[in-house]
Amino acid sequence: MSKILVIGAGGQVGASVVEQLLEAGAEVRAGARNPEKLSLPAAVEVVKADLTDGVSLKEALNGVAKVFLYAVPQGIETFLEAAKATGVEHVVLLSSQTVVDAFPVQEPITVMHRTVEDAIAASGIAYTFVRPHNFATNILMWGWPESIKSEGLVRFPYPESHSDAIHEKDIAAVAVAALTRPGHENQAYFISGPESITQRRQLEILSEVLGRPLEYVELTDAEAREALSPIVPIWVMDAVVGYWAGTDNVPSHLTDNVEKITGRPARTFAEWAKDHAADFTA
Repeated sequence: MSKILVIGAGGQVGASVVEQLLEAGAEVRAGARNPEKLSLPAAVEVVKADLTDGVSLKEALNGVAKVFLYAVPQGIETFLEAAKATGVEHVVLLSSQTVVDAFPVQEPITVMHRTVEDAIAASGIAYTFVRPHNFATNILMWGWPESIKSEGLVRFPYPESHSDAIHEKDIAAVAVAALTRPGHENQAYFISGPESITQRRQLEILSEVLGRPLEYVELTDAEAREALSPIVPIWVMDAVVGYWAGTDNVPSHLTDNVEKITGRPARTFAEWAKDHAADFTA
């Protein structure tokens, strides 16, 4: 099996890609802008891989046939130049279903992912675009763990907003299948969790898993924006709040591509909650 470089190995999905590649018997090289911060098994070669630094990229890509990559427009041309120079054969990109199906407020997210997809497709290197829509891990960014641990509640808007809440292990599993099995070249896959689940129901499941009552304190749109303003840029805030408003009482579109590609059903939100219970306990 050819050597595989995982760029962004410190991320939730990237770390799982590394883990699952090792389980599959692949030779793995892990890259990050700050490789000294990575905590990975000794079997993994760790290198510096800065998408804006062609020298570090060529060194990281030397001897590599396949690459797992996040969709970051800054540096994509530098990456592709280095990939072609070193003979990379296949890039598996973590993209987003917003390139196909997005609310107008999500246009900046769409453009970010489409820019990277278009550049890779035009490069002549074989690709696989993995397109999830809603990560279950998103709630970790919005302050749910902190308020659940300290107050037993979440303050959040649109409790009836739907999500498909895909587990990061399933995103990684699809990427690993594309990296290690033939037939996924020049394909794009929409992947989702197995259920359309509201934000209120996510909290109810967390309550069941943690074994303690949890309260949903509903914020208005304006209150949500005020709460998010210290956490994310305005364009991200507009995109996510707009998405929650647009999916209020609107079930998410689902696909069984995780099972088709990996051979096992996508994990439920309850499984994700059990895997991440420690994030919500003091």
